[in-house]
Amino acid sequence: MTTPMNRHSKTITAGVARSPNRAMLRAVGFGDGDFDKPIVGVASGHSTMNPCNAGIAPLAARAEAALREAGAMPQTFGFPTVTDGISMGTEGMKYSLVSREVIADSIETAASSQCMDGVLAVGGCDKNMPGAMIGMLRINVPSVFCYAGTIKPGNWKGVPLTIVSTFEAVGAYSNGKMSKEDFEGIEKNTCPSTGACGGMYTANTMSSAFEALGMSLLGSSQMSCPDPEKADSVAESAQVLYNAIAKDIKPRDIVTRKSIENAIALVMATGGSTNAVLHFLAIAHAAHVDFQLDDIEAIRLRTPVICDLKPSGKYVAVDLHAAGGVPQVLRMLLDKGLLHGDAMTITGRTMAEELASVPAEPRKDQDVIRSWDNPMYAQGHLAILKGNLSPEGCVSKITGLKNPVITGPARVFDSEEQCMEAILADKIKAGDVLVIRYEGPRGGPGMREMLAPTSAIIGKGLGESVGLITDGRFSGGTWGMVVGHVTPEAFDGGVIALVEEGDSITVDARKLLIQLNVDDAEIEKRRAAWKQPAPRYTRGVLSKFARVVSSAAKGAVTD
Repeated sequence: MTTPMNRHSKTITAGVARSPNRAMLRAVGFGDGDFDKPIVGVASGHSTMNPCNAGIAPLAARAEAALREAGAMPQTFGFPTVTDGISMGTEGMKYSLVSREVIADSIETAASSQCMDGVLAVGGCDKNMPGAMIGMLRINVPSVFCYAGTIKPGNWKGVPLTIVSTFEAVGAYSNGKMSKEDFEGIEKNTCPSTGACGGMYTANTMSSAFEALGMSLLGSSQMSCPDPEKADSVAESAQVLYNAIAKDIKPRDIVTRKSIENAIALVMATGGSTNAVLHFLAIAHAAHVDFQLDDIEAIRLRTPVICDLKPSGKYVAVDLHAAGGVPQVLRMLLDKGLLHGDAMTITGRTMAEELASVPAEPRKDQDVIRSWDNPMYAQGHLAILKGNLSPEGCVSKITGLKNPVITGPARVFDSEEQCMEAILADKIKAGDVLVIRYEGPRGGPGMREMLAPTSAIIGKGLGESVGLITDGRFSGGTWGMVVGHVTPEAFDGGVIALVEEGDSITVDARKLLIQLNVDDAEIEKRRAAWKQPAPRYTRGVLSKFARVVSSAAKGAVTD
């Protein structure tokens, strides 16, 4: 006897008592023969507010058609999005990380209330991905994630551009190192299509990692949004999801300790975003998997960076796709014993089975993916630092640096805006260690990304000589001597709240150390005098987030 595929939706479609439910479903297209079919939610992040999500509507429509053709009944619903590139450097950026939780809540609410049998999520901006994944793990019905695709690279005077080019141009132009013509030319030519930011920034990091996680189809994560293959991939994902519903393959069957380790290995190998650390801690929490910061550091130590990708490298996501994409990188990791080949994927096959047809070595006619004996870096780039400034741990991105070590005087700012003003006014000098605090999950609230300050520092020519530490986050486009996710955060009385202007601070990524060079007695004296500031928001979503959110060391989760 065949197991019915409407395991959950029969709750609202079967039996005499459900006649009113069926009556409402008939109004949205159900007929007599449809009530025994699986109801599949198409969670759409479509929005015309940003290029990342503006191309989603036709992809969601393609998913609907493919699901219907496969034998399911699709129901499309939306979830909100925040565009980091537009909100960056403003109060609006405080909603970015919050949106991850809102997206998860939205998907959980829609899918659970309607008793859906499966979920296909289509997202673009970087919080769409972990938000959708957390939501799908909570409800734990067969699910697949479809990335809306990356933006095509811009070009100005023969130089390829990404959105980070514009942020760095702000520093260069304000410092007199760039002409007005070039400044405006970069702005006007950076974003030539729909799709998410083009480098191995957070969106492309998370989409790539979801391939390694087993929750997205292999080869799907670096396609360009406008290209026909992207829509074809979404249709294929719909068919795969239908088969997963038939086999009852659920997200928590796929997202395990092994698959999370696979995802982090891929993040390291590709030089991905610091945000992946925060998001995978949250994903592990949603999957009921014990996974900690120290586990990430262990993976870093054994995994080389083998892809030459922006922000610290040369190439963008479409180049990686053309060079063999994530499957090629995964196959190399598998062959070197750095990938769990027995981890399950959404197809019902293991990761090793999925990679069997992928060449063992990257093509010789490209240099986006390096050979194993010629890596960009011998070890991963996302180092977990600890010390008296961050006893719970924080994250440093060490790629692109000649020397990931600095000791210098603290320049203390209680907000991103204060710091940015000082940078643009040329008040920051080589050797300074900038401290941006009260930007953590609770203190911000919302843990803003510091792309504007870090890009301005680079634009000023100080990327190798100035350090920056924060209890906030960084964009995937950030590089330099930067340390984020400092925990405990300032609002909770962490040592970062006790730093004073001129204090000596050491950041040593080689020793995994972040240290305030002040004796313990003085720190305790300052602690006794410190008072927690009043919350910046007392009503609304930011206030609610601040009241319930966990430490960044635990993924900044809200459940």
